[in-house]
Amino acid sequence: MIEHELTIRNRAGLHTRPAAAIVKLAAKFQSEFIIEKDSFQINGKSIIGVMTLAAEQGSTLIVRFDGPDEQEAYQAMAELFESGFGEPI
Repeated sequence: MIEHELTIRNRAGLHTRPAAAIVKLAAKFQSEFIIEKDSFQINGKSIIGVMTLAAEQGSTLIVRFDGPDEQEAYQAMAELFESGFGEPI
């Protein structure tokens, strides 16, 4: 299992478009994907779950990957977060 902290960088926070991008990217990997914010854990492959996080800019999320491609999944997700989901930072 891999566990890391990632920060929401884009100004608008985790709204519908970034949430959909997270779920779409996570679906490409076999590994389980859990996101935690303030001790609240959700399945990172569920659009409803990701939307319930209501994470604003600057929020720190703990991401956990567990499975055969966990390292690749983490790297791809870290790049997505780092890019600000393609939105203004």
